Amino acid sequence: MLNGIDPRIAPELLHALAAMGHGDQLTIVDANYPAHTAGLNSDWGHCLDFGGTSTDALQAILTLVPIDQFDRERPAVKAMQQVDAPDTPAEAVAQAIGIVRAFGHDIAMTERFAFYEAAADSFVIIRTQERRLYGNFILRKGVIE
Repeated sequence: MLNGIDPRIAPELLHALAAMGHGDQLTIVDANYPAHTAGLNSDWGHCLDFGGTSTDALQAILTLVPIDQFDRERPAVKAMQQVDAPDTPAEAVAQAIGIVRAFGHDIAMTERFAFYEAAADSFVIIRTQERRLYGNFILRKGVIE
């Protein structure tokens, strides 16, 4: 264990976060997401686990990883839209909005299949124990100034 780092961030996840470069993205997914398959196709080569909800993971990771601020044309934080209510944030997303705003950013809602396509370009897929539906997020890493 290390001071100041959420103990649910396992050593391999910490390694992956540190190995990411500016512009690389990570995807935090809920328990229903096909994380194993997506992880095999990630740059890391397999998904990594986080022992909490997707919003817990988002909060913990944002204390370590800066969000990209240079490319204002592409959203740096994305969440999956609900299929049956695309204009209404899912419960996990509604909670995440406050978390992300506390770090000075907003969340762009992304249609389900567009989210899957964007997630396919991830450096690492982080599987959580999130049981709330649509608790899936993509973050693009920025730089430490």
